[in-house]
Amino acid sequence: MKRRFNVTGSCVPQRHYMVSLDDRLKKIKEDYVDYGSYFVINRGRQYGKTTTLRALADYLSEEYLVFSLDFQEMPDEKFENGETFSRAFVNMLLDTLQYQEGEEEQRIYGMLSDFIGQNLKLEMDELFRFLSRMCRECKRPIVLIIDEVDSAGNNQVFVQFLALLRGAYLKRDRTPTFHSVILAGVYDIKNLKLKIRPESEHQYNSPWNIAAVFNVNMDFDATQIVQMLEEYEADHYTGMNIQEIAEEIFAYTSGYPVLVSMICKYLDEDLSDENDFAKLQQVWTKKGVGQAVRWILDENIPLFESMVRQLDTYRELEALIEGILYQGRRIPFNRDEKAINIGVMFGFLKNRDGQVAVANRIFEMRLLNLFVTREAIRSEIYAKGEGDRSQFIRNGKLDMDAVLKKFVEHFSDIWSKSDESFVEKYGRKFFLLYLKPIINGTGNYYIEAETRDLRRTDVIVDYLGEQFVVELKIWHGNEYHERGEQQLVDYLDYYHKNKGYMLSFNFNQKKQIGVKTITVGDKTVVEAVV
Repeated sequence: MKRRFNVTGSCVPQRHYMVSLDDRLKKIKEDYVDYGSYFVINRGRQYGKTTTLRALADYLSEEYLVFSLDFQEMPDEKFENGETFSRAFVNMLLDTLQYQEGEEEQRIYGMLSDFIGQNLKLEMDELFRFLSRMCRECKRPIVLIIDEVDSAGNNQVFVQFLALLRGAYLKRDRTPTFHSVILAGVYDIKNLKLKIRPESEHQYNSPWNIAAVFNVNMDFDATQIVQMLEEYEADHYTGMNIQEIAEEIFAYTSGYPVLVSMICKYLDEDLSDENDFAKLQQVWTKKGVGQAVRWILDENIPLFESMVRQLDTYRELEALIEGILYQGRRIPFNRDEKAINIGVMFGFLKNRDGQVAVANRIFEMRLLNLFVTREAIRSEIYAKGEGDRSQFIRNGKLDMDAVLKKFVEHFSDIWSKSDESFVEKYGRKFFLLYLKPIINGTGNYYIEAETRDLRRTDVIVDYLGEQFVVELKIWHGNEYHERGEQQLVDYLDYYHKNKGYMLSFNFNQKKQIGVKTITVGDKTVVEAVV
């Protein structure tokens, strides 16, 4: 069967190119299921949860009887009360076993059929008495998997169901019950009551405080991407440098599953229609990956729609991310802080060396584009960049020297009398606002996470495959400035560049405003001071 890269729904090995899940499934089984843990897999949208759960159900089936349910398939009206929910739940269990041919599966199927047929009225306590009997009589331990529990999160009856599961867990040494229960969704189960009763005193009361902490990494690493690309290469013979392309994809995505697949899908199915990528050898290159990223950033995909919706809902999360991206704020990672916890829950934030960080470069670029667009509506410097654009593009190339010179002029005219705290807070934002309309539609930029702090930010500008490294820094004396020059040179070595740019926001009254070119070691550095 012909395979493709998949970005909608769960992945099937026979139909889709996908990373191997063997190590992940083995860890979940040995570290959680075999110990009888009840746990929750919370990850952001399109993170491979459903694909993992379906593969896990098959992986466990030799040792366990597995019921794998999806609450998206249960209509809202079934959550109206305990009776309608209980009948719907039993019917979902029946559907799981209907086409399984094993002797034990068919025997349990018969038990479920008899039970629902004999109980025209079915309350939740009766349901749990039956489930206990079923677990006692089954020859294999029973594992219950429920995907998309978010679908039930607004319903009090589901919270009651969780409470009964919790009660059965606590007395399972005396009364048989499910060996292991696995719930999956975006929202943390402990926040379900917040959806129903938003008062602050109730938001952390959890009906599911028995859950083991789930610490299995569901990101793809570069090695897994290599394995997936090797399968693709065996079918298509592109001649790509598999290791290089895998590392480039990982650099943009940090292994966020759907973003990895989106890049690959675009390269496989769409990029060859563009003039510069007529051959497969031209498609599967670093330049091709960059073009795929630009396409993704321009698309209104569900993942980004969800991101904007959550930022509009949780303004404290938006403010936190803006502070990180624009001002280089270094915020200690602590999930007890509500905004951080929400950002991690949705997959937008992560822990990087004890600091809060945006989860991947594509998210950073999309968020920067969003923030810049909102600012552009009322931004004088954005309008200047839009008006100046034509003078910076020459023969299809970006003249970054001219960009810096013109920005210095505009900054001096508009903000020369602003106080230090104002410029320190917003200076880097102003440069990004100026740059955006100049490269818009053709290039992109991102802020290098490794060098971002309150004093220094490196912006990488990509224009038609040509990269420019621009260091934005707050002036803190000559010694710090010279150290910054050396840091820029080191960074140019990393990017294999001979020329770089430095934009300093200097509050020294004796500063010399303007642009000059200097030599540091074997590198050329264009320095602009405002």
